[in-house]
Amino acid sequence: MPALAFSVDAAMAALSPPSGYTVWDSSLPAPELFSGVPQPTNTVPDDVDVSPLAHWTPAHSNALYKVDGWGAPYFSVNSSGNVTVRPHGARTMDHQEIDLLKVVKKVSDSKSNSGLDLQFPLIVRFPDVLKDRLECLQSAFNYAVKSQNYTSHYQGVYPVKCNQDRFLVEDIVRFGSSFRFGLEAGSKPELLLAMSCLCKGSSESLLICNGFKDAEYISLALIARKLVLNTVIVLEQEEELDSVIDISMKLGVRPVVGVRAKLRTKHSGHFGSTSGEKGKFGLTTTQILRVVKKLYQCGMLDCFQLLHFHIGSQIPSTSLLADGVGEAAQIYCELVRLGASMKFIDIGGGLGIDYDGSKSANSDVSVGYTLDEYAMAVVQAVKFVCDRNSVKHPVICSESGRALVSHHSVLIFEAVSSGRYTVPAMSSFDIHNFIEQLPEDAHSDYNNMSDSAIRGDYEACLAYADQLKQRCVEKFKDGSLDMEQLAATDGLCDLVAKEIGESNPVTTYHINLSVFTSIPDFWGIEQVFPILPIHRLDKRPTKRGVLSDLTCDSDGKIDKFIGGESSLPLHELEGENGMKYYLGMFLGGAYQEALGGLHNLFGGPSVVRVSQSDGPFGFAVTRAVPGPSCSDVLRSMQHEPEIMFQTLKHRIEEYVHDEGNMGGAMITGGIAQSFHNMPYLTVGSSCYLTAANGNNGYYYCSDEDFNGGADAVGGDDEPWSYVCA
Repeated sequence: MPALAFSVDAAMAALSPPSGYTVWDSSLPAPELFSGVPQPTNTVPDDVDVSPLAHWTPAHSNALYKVDGWGAPYFSVNSSGNVTVRPHGARTMDHQEIDLLKVVKKVSDSKSNSGLDLQFPLIVRFPDVLKDRLECLQSAFNYAVKSQNYTSHYQGVYPVKCNQDRFLVEDIVRFGSSFRFGLEAGSKPELLLAMSCLCKGSSESLLICNGFKDAEYISLALIARKLVLNTVIVLEQEEELDSVIDISMKLGVRPVVGVRAKLRTKHSGHFGSTSGEKGKFGLTTTQILRVVKKLYQCGMLDCFQLLHFHIGSQIPSTSLLADGVGEAAQIYCELVRLGASMKFIDIGGGLGIDYDGSKSANSDVSVGYTLDEYAMAVVQAVKFVCDRNSVKHPVICSESGRALVSHHSVLIFEAVSSGRYTVPAMSSFDIHNFIEQLPEDAHSDYNNMSDSAIRGDYEACLAYADQLKQRCVEKFKDGSLDMEQLAATDGLCDLVAKEIGESNPVTTYHINLSVFTSIPDFWGIEQVFPILPIHRLDKRPTKRGVLSDLTCDSDGKIDKFIGGESSLPLHELEGENGMKYYLGMFLGGAYQEALGGLHNLFGGPSVVRVSQSDGPFGFAVTRAVPGPSCSDVLRSMQHEPEIMFQTLKHRIEEYVHDEGNMGGAMITGGIAQSFHNMPYLTVGSSCYLTAANGNNGYYYCSDEDFNGGADAVGGDDEPWSYVCA
């Protein structure tokens, strides 16, 4: 074959990128790639020096990950480069900040090192943050009420569907008791939960009963009134009224009734699908008029006291909010005119949070207002309409679940390994040998690629490289090219792409997590959450990465991040003997735990509650619960772990024969321990079945150990005898 101009030296010289083409230099921000490929924009502001020679500081990381945008006033980066929690929000003093890495160390360290020996992934709850969110919401409405001379008050409820965790709901009732904060239920178990919790709350706290209802649901709600709980049955369907009237008469309980109205005002974003005339829930004006008529005919019009509506979650702007509230307030005034004993207007949910820090009114993951502006818009809209109609101002109620609980919970997980395709080196001999073995009809592609590189036409060079690769793939499929030749083709084409600067610098980080279990909204609706390392933020991140979970599913990955990014700035993993690399997902306290599934039988995370303490270390763990074990998740799918264990034990006795049968006993114990362990990886630890611990490499436990189950770490919500450091 005649010598071609595309020798290694010539190729490398020719492939020195021109202006507009840069080679990845392992520093941030990412390089500008060849024409047509967008450059990642998740970089620090222009006034921050991120050149390779600049000294990297925590302030750079704070700006890079936009922590102040989405996290203030609850999250920041300290001088050690660790994410900290400010449990009391803006009122937090410097010495009260909680270092997340110290929490992780206390939770994950062995008990012999005064730790809790819990496995990852991990949810850390901060009840102090929850309390501050509740107080800020109440304060915002109190200020709006006072400044607008509004003659009634605000009285919120928490929709327990956002997160039904027992301690969270009990916290909300306890923290909100002084300002009559109540609960909202949308199903029978949620109603039972709310009834029980509100027995310890204020007698004036509302219990709002939403959702579709059967006779049992309505009976429970009426019994709640009999128990002197301030219960309101909100009609979602017109037909529910007949059951309410009938059952209330049988039980001898006078009900308090509300209706959910279908407004014309529609939220056009992703979360607005339940709003407007075609929404899933609520009654039309025609249906509401029929409800009024029927209650009047039954002598129960005085029972009609509440109007409820819901524009949609994550309302993006106060203009849309005011429009919807104004429409609902006019319906409220009309109901007063028709003789209903109206007292409450329930504006539903919709108070959004800023997931990406952009403060944009044109995004599904951000909002263009503050908490104070939201409250002011609501109060002004209700007051204006009521004053226009000479109607007494109603009690304003909201169901702001997402805004209350999202910040209080942090999901922490490990990156256990990383993988990135390395472009193979090719010598002059390798390339010459490659040319000699090319099929005849692939020579033209190779020659065109070579000529384009020498001319500096890099886009054409890449196109011919891709054409060469595809032609060789077809030759491999028909058997005329062997695997080594195909690999050489891939290597050369990737080498060309790398030299031009087109090759993808993104690394895959494998995380000890199930996206389907712990971040289901990302998989289900592509909801993005802030994700960043919780430590090493005083060091420059030198990689861009996507996150791949443990499940055997191609959807089990996170490749979309705040700011519209398809990769995340990350650090190099420090190797098997180095420090573990911990990532945190923030603002995920609403919905994720309740919606999570059991794909691949990965259960939920371990959970700890951490409160700020005035002791020397600043915080105390008040409760810790290991995540579900393999036995737990198997039981959830109707398997019986005890019977499974006995089956395996008999199999071992039948087939494992060695001296004294000790080997079989040790294997049995190891399998028993596996049933008790969480399904996730135990990073940095040996397997119980293979670890050498003086028993010929096997862990041993008896049948009694298996049937007794693993001990849970728990207790009442009081600090334990130690303070976490």
